[in-house]
Amino acid sequence: MAIDSLRAVLPDLAPWHASRDFRRLWFSGLVSNFGSFLTFVALPVQVKELTGSAAAVGAIGAVELVPLVVFGLYGGALADALDKRTLIVWTEVGQGLLSAALLVNALLPEPAVWPLYLVAGLSAVLFSVQRPALDSLWPRIVAHEHLPAATALNSLRWTVGGVAGPAVAGIVVAYAGLGWAYAADAFTFAVSVALTVRIAASPAAHEAAQPSWRAIAEGARYAWGRKELLGTYAVDLAAMFLAMPLAVLPFLADELDAEWSLGLMYASLPAGAMLVSLTSGWTSRVHRHGRAVVVAAALWGVAIAGAGLVGNVWLALLCLTLAGGCDMVSGIFRGAMWNQTIPDELRGRLAGIELLSYSAGPTVGQVRSGGFAAWLGVRTSVWSGGALCAGAVGLLALCLPALMRYDVRTDEHAARERERRAAAGAGAVSAP
Repeated sequence: MAIDSLRAVLPDLAPWHASRDFRRLWFSGLVSNFGSFLTFVALPVQVKELTGSAAAVGAIGAVELVPLVVFGLYGGALADALDKRTLIVWTEVGQGLLSAALLVNALLPEPAVWPLYLVAGLSAVLFSVQRPALDSLWPRIVAHEHLPAATALNSLRWTVGGVAGPAVAGIVVAYAGLGWAYAADAFTFAVSVALTVRIAASPAAHEAAQPSWRAIAEGARYAWGRKELLGTYAVDLAAMFLAMPLAVLPFLADELDAEWSLGLMYASLPAGAMLVSLTSGWTSRVHRHGRAVVVAAALWGVAIAGAGLVGNVWLALLCLTLAGGCDMVSGIFRGAMWNQTIPDELRGRLAGIELLSYSAGPTVGQVRSGGFAAWLGVRTSVWSGGALCAGAVGLLALCLPALMRYDVRTDEHAARERERRAAAGAGAVSAP
């Protein structure tokens, strides 16, 4: 009985056992995510050291915003029209070269600030091209019924790197220097490329449109017609824009007289997400995914508000951990809705739109949190953002009833995709 209860909570490993390409991509992402989180911590720390300005740190998000918007949308069209594996491999190569550029700058006698912003912008371009290809590839290599489990396992991969990367980065930056963090990131991209080139080719679907602004508009019209999908984008965008505190964490640690806690602060959000991923077996028994997205996003805002209100560093870390868990719950069910209902020929373009919600939101959120911190103070920036988030999510739930009604068992789009995959005999799923 105890074993059955444990299995009901632990992650579902069916995608791992069924698909060799899933395993390879999972390991590739695990390695590169770890390295990326090293740079994720090192870059704002270096900007802070060189400028001493919270607004300058928040400006990193402003530099990344335009590439995310423009290239995210066009990257989605590319993902539908080109081989997805090729896009993923070459963007990984580019990211590795950018990490090497950061290393060179860090080793200069007087490192410059402008290369940090330039690399941040170019990295956003490559990420925007890669992520739609990656997100639209999962449904090709994983059986339809295994997609929620695959989403949870991918989240676990991300959170392992998110916990270990910032924790290690805090030590590396403090005791070895920024250069070592950038060098390790470049090495992890090399390992990731070596794994990714071994997955099977994934050419465009026969029905896919050639990359163009007309094709992008077609994807946007489809998304607009699916109000439940529109709701997931809007909820996540509101949560990330209003309540993402990453840009001000170096200053929050200072205000709490706990400079040593910066690495833990960066690690707390993914640590909470990892705890949810490790106990994600229950998610397969939830069918009203829209309601789960709304509740989890609202609780994310409440937890972030708590992190800004408390004056004790350990309570702040606890609140950040709870926030990360709530964000992961929201992410699992958003991913399930997207992967189980969007047609293959539109998946890349819809993934580009998804990119705006889960990437552009945090990017603009850095600008908001940095600006509010400079204007009203660091802790006020954090707690007010969380409170605004909770209120905005509640308002969106009232305005988008289709999101609250969504049920994977009865949704027509999910049923159509189940039938299509059954008719195809799941032929696209790779061998074990």
